Amino acid sequence: MAATAAAATALTTLHLSRISFNLPRRHLRTVITASLSTSTTEFNITFAPPKPKPELQKSSSPGSDSEDSSSSELGDQLFIPWIVRDENGNITLRTTPPERFLKAMAHQNTQKKKKKDDKSSASKAKPVAASAEPKYSKAARRFYNERFREPPQRLAKVLAAAGVASRRSSEELIFQGKVTVNGSVCNTPQTRVDPGQDVIYVNGNRLPKKLPPKVYLALNKPKGYICSAGEKETKSVISLFDDFMKSWNKRNPGLPKPRLFTVGRLDVGTTGLIIVTNDGEFANKVSHPSSNLSKEYIATINGAVSKRHLFTISEGTVIEGVHCTPDLVELLPQQPDISRPRLRIVVHEGRNHEVRELVKNAGLQIHALKRVRIGGFRLPSDLALGKHVELTTANLRALGWNS
Repeated sequence: MAATAAAATALTTLHLSRISFNLPRRHLRTVITASLSTSTTEFNITFAPPKPKPELQKSSSPGSDSEDSSSSELGDQLFIPWIVRDENGNITLRTTPPERFLKAMAHQNTQKKKKKDDKSSASKAKPVAASAEPKYSKAARRFYNERFREPPQRLAKVLAAAGVASRRSSEELIFQGKVTVNGSVCNTPQTRVDPGQDVIYVNGNRLPKKLPPKVYLALNKPKGYICSAGEKETKSVISLFDDFMKSWNKRNPGLPKPRLFTVGRLDVGTTGLIIVTNDGEFANKVSHPSSNLSKEYIATINGAVSKRHLFTISEGTVIEGVHCTPDLVELLPQQPDISRPRLRIVVHEGRNHEVRELVKNAGLQIHALKRVRIGGFRLPSDLALGKHVELTTANLRALGWNS
């Protein structure tokens, strides 16, 4: 009896929901019999055949009465979900859970999830990228824009800076009525405009809001190249910067390409230092005679050079109605690999063909002419012919440009 009671207590809240086996789908009928007369409680579970249809259901065996009674007790269900001990201690079979079980479930508190340790959570937490604070406040940027932002510039100058054409060609486009500002044709090159705010069209193409940055380059000009920005010139100095312009978008994404031109000019047969830029103000200052920037040349002479030749060159000559006198004339020491004599001539006026006219006036013939210095900037000795280098701030100061 004690074993029977223990087995019945263990099965009090046993819930048999569904039993599935690796067999063909069939309805299961669970028949549980308890024998209280024996010392142990035995449960016999057998598999019943599918429930017959109502019209074919007949009692043809002597044990059918017991089966019908059991099925009547259980109703139409083929399994018993709850085996419960009643108040008298007897085991009963019920299709619904006991009331005490439902009450216990109603008053049961839901367990809260355990909080992880702060250390573990801190270690597993993803680092939050700190947003970079703006370098300047909004008020500071507004103060700068109102007081230090570049004022509106002349229309012809803006077109030239944007790379449309030279300043003179830009003025011709304006006079021809091919430039519109904010929807109206503008025929005055002196009109002040701001590319960032004004809508400017040239030949139906809108001018970009952002102007290209200022570019300053030093080129070692080879012989046979013309210092002209014309597209028809097959051997223009600007053609030496084709690779530079092709890689512009990679180095400066989102910025328009600059329009490059030379600062001053060198003859076709003259080699050496020449400045290339897109800054018109810088070009005017460096090339204008009022800047008094000295320019140093190395002239290789055909034939012998005497003191009389040096004296004649130092006295100067008249060029374009103006008497030009060089700052320095010097005969350089002869080098083993160069058989011809070389003269170092320094001038500051920069007249057209000035050095060639000075040497010609002395009765000498120039074999080769090379410019090696402008102002305080000297052509790098390791810069090959046809190659260029970007000028630094110190180089620009050496050229007299402080902006």
